[in-house]
Amino acid sequence: MRPIIHIENVGKRYQLASERAAYATLRESLAGSFRNTVNRLRGRGESSADRAFWALRGIDLNVVPGERLGIVGVNGAGKSTLLKILSRIVEPTEGRARLYGRVGSLLEVGTGFHGELTGRENIYLNGAILGMKHAEIARNFDEIVAFAEFGRFLNVPVKRYSSGMYMRLAFAVAAHLQPEILIVDEVLAVGDAAFQKKCLGKMSEVSQNGRTVIFVSHNMAAVQNLCSRVLWLAAGRVVEDGDPTRVIGNYLKTTLTTMSQQTWPDPAAAPGNDRVRLRRAAVIPAAAEFEDHFTVRTRLRVEFEYWNLIPGSFLELAVVIRTEEGYPIFSTASGNGKSFPAGLYRSSFEIPGDLLNDGVHRVELTIRRSERQVVYRFEDILIFDVLDVAEDRMGAFGKRVGAVRPPLPWQTTLVEGQLEPETPPQVAEAAN
Repeated sequence: MRPIIHIENVGKRYQLASERAAYATLRESLAGSFRNTVNRLRGRGESSADRAFWALRGIDLNVVPGERLGIVGVNGAGKSTLLKILSRIVEPTEGRARLYGRVGSLLEVGTGFHGELTGRENIYLNGAILGMKHAEIARNFDEIVAFAEFGRFLNVPVKRYSSGMYMRLAFAVAAHLQPEILIVDEVLAVGDAAFQKKCLGKMSEVSQNGRTVIFVSHNMAAVQNLCSRVLWLAAGRVVEDGDPTRVIGNYLKTTLTTMSQQTWPDPAAAPGNDRVRLRRAAVIPAAAEFEDHFTVRTRLRVEFEYWNLIPGSFLELAVVIRTEEGYPIFSTASGNGKSFPAGLYRSSFEIPGDLLNDGVHRVELTIRRSERQVVYRFEDILIFDVLDVAEDRMGAFGKRVGAVRPPLPWQTTLVEGQLEPETPPQVAEAAN
């Protein structure tokens, strides 16, 4: 089958800008000029090759129509650069990338929208950018609006949309205007859980109709459930390409490290936004903080400290505990139904011992105003390892099945006594 995407020896090089102030004083300019002259005389001048950074190098890839390709890798691995090359946003420095079909891209929230135009007008604008005729866009218009679920904001300029509303409209347009190739980056993390599930279902439907999906996400469960093939990138190069279960398993074993505590003392540099900032996140033993490891029997406390920056805000913390692969084990929420003054807060909950199975666990934090109004989300804010205990391993054959392993009490009682063996029929006749 002829590939719909053909990538041959693609590389992308960027020049790192030298670190200097935009406006320098005369003294700084003279000193800098003198320092550069001395370095050149000593043979220590920085060449353009020293400032070059290869975001991608030597990428070879063929994708056939209808394939669902997931791309995984840590931040800085080259995932977004590859998608920008496929979306024709940037040109490769070397090699070539050929796409045989119309491309719909969803790389950043609001990309391709004009802030002064309404949602309705931007739907037609995006369709025109994709090369569609007015009649084609009109035929899909009602379905796009229904999928995005914000009909009453249709005639509002998109500059007044929240990031979640931007994402809803952008995905609805990209998925329904029938591109042969749909490219989706991690931008789906902006939406609420229900809409994310809806988007994943739509991408699966798109691929079943013969169109190609390229999907980048840090949610390994979503990648494994959606994709028929996974590409693992690291430092701009392909590490592995193939079966999702095998590639994701190898990726997690290599890259996932435990991180049971994080602290951000400076509010200006802490994760968050203009509504809330995080100061600390931690998983610690609930009874003995001096323990340096957790076992399946350890009772754990999960703590979050955060600055509420808006007086009178309604804030609720919601947490999902996931397996190493990203599958949810359970979720919990603080359930705060009241407003809070501005200030620093601490929220926590406990996980009882003898609940979690051994292995790596991942914590996702969402700070929200309601089920559908997300203030801030931080995936993998904590990663912690739970160890088995030696006495539990005795007589067991490998890791126990399942994400949890509660010690459920069993009872065995005698229902009826031993039955007397019946006399075989032929023996009974002989006795008569």
